[in-house]
Amino acid sequence: MTATCSRSALGCDTALATPGHTFTHLSYALHDTTAVGPGAEIGVFSGGSLLYGATGRPDLLGDEHRDALARHQHASAHRLADLLPDAAAVFPTHGFGSFCAATQSDATASTIGQEKHTNPVLTQDEETYVRELLAGLGAWPAYYAHMAPANAAGPAAPDLSPPALADADELRHRIEAGEWVVDLRNRTAFAAGHAPGTLNFGLDGGFATYLGWLIPWGTPLTLLGESAEHVAEAQRELVRIGIDRPAAHSTGTPSDWATGDLASFATATFADLAQVRHHRDVVVLDVRRADEHASAAITGAVNIPLHELWSRLDEVPSGEVWVHCAGGYRASVASSMLDLHGRTLVAVDDTFDNAEKVGLHLVGQDA
Repeated sequence: MTATCSRSALGCDTALATPGHTFTHLSYALHDTTAVGPGAEIGVFSGGSLLYGATGRPDLLGDEHRDALARHQHASAHRLADLLPDAAAVFPTHGFGSFCAATQSDATASTIGQEKHTNPVLTQDEETYVRELLAGLGAWPAYYAHMAPANAAGPAAPDLSPPALADADELRHRIEAGEWVVDLRNRTAFAAGHAPGTLNFGLDGGFATYLGWLIPWGTPLTLLGESAEHVAEAQRELVRIGIDRPAAHSTGTPSDWATGDLASFATATFADLAQVRHHRDVVVLDVRRADEHASAAITGAVNIPLHELWSRLDEVPSGEVWVHCAGGYRASVASSMLDLHGRTLVAVDDTFDNAEKVGLHLVGQDA
C-alpha cells in the first residue's frame, strides 16, 4: 500500500494497486482524517476494479492477457473487500452503459458491504468468476484499440476550429470517393429526407461511441449539422476518442447538401411489423449485439450486429428489409448504410419491449 496523502478537511487518499482492468490499475481509498481506527475509511474510488454489480473488462489489452487480468481482477476486488469496512462507499469510474464494464448494472450507488452480497467477483470463487466472466464478454468499440497508444504519446492541444466548408458538389465528390459524410440530425429528420449517400449518426444518441466504433479508422470524415453549434459539439465529442480533425463540414438543411433529389426511407413500429408479416414476407434485420439477440429475438430475424454491418452488407438477404435494434438509434445508423447501397428498407423506430406485446413471437433463453 502506497500512501499519497493530501490532508485537508475532506480527508486523505491512499493508493492501492488493483490490477485487473489493466496491469497498472490503481484504486484510491478515501479516509476521514478526523476519525481514528476502524471506520476511518469512508469510501474507495475503485476505478474499473469494482463497479456496481460488476467489474471492468479484462480483455481491452488484448485476448492474450484476458485470463491473467481476470484473475488479477478477482484478487483485487477481494483485496478491497478485505481492507475496507462494509459501510465504505464505492465510487467507480464507470456506470451503466459503459463498454469498459464486463457486465451491466443499473445501480447508481453502492457500498463494499452491498457488493459483497451482489457482485459476482465477490460471491464466486476465482475459477467460476473467470470462466463466466470470459464467456460473457461482448464486443467493444473498435476505437478503443487506438486509445492506448494515443494516451501513451501524451495529449496535444485539440484543434476545434471549424473544418473546411464544403458545398454540395464537394460533398458529392467526397461520397463518391468513399469518404464518410455524416448527418448529425436526429433519426426522424434523417429518414424524412437526406442527401443521398450520407450516413446518420445523430447527436441525440451514442454519437461518438458508434461513429468511432464503425468508421474504418483514418477514413476522411465530413460533418453535416443544422448549425455551427451542432458541428462544434460533434467535434468536441470526436476529439475525445482520437478523431482529431474532420476533413470538412457544412451547415443548413439537406437541400443545401444534395445536388439533386433527396433520399428518404420509411419508419414504423413493431406493431406495423407484426401486421406486415401477416401479409407478405419481409427481411427482419436485428442490428443489436449478438448477446442481446441471443437473449430474445424475433422469430426468423437475421442478426448482424451494427458494428459488423459495414463489412457484411452483402450478407443482408435480398428483399424489403425492416431494421430494428433496442430503441431506434442503431436501426437508423444501419438503415442509412443500407440506404446508401440502394436497399428498400423500413427503420423500426420503437422500443424492443413492445415486440412481444404486439404479437411478434420471440425466441431466446430469456424469451
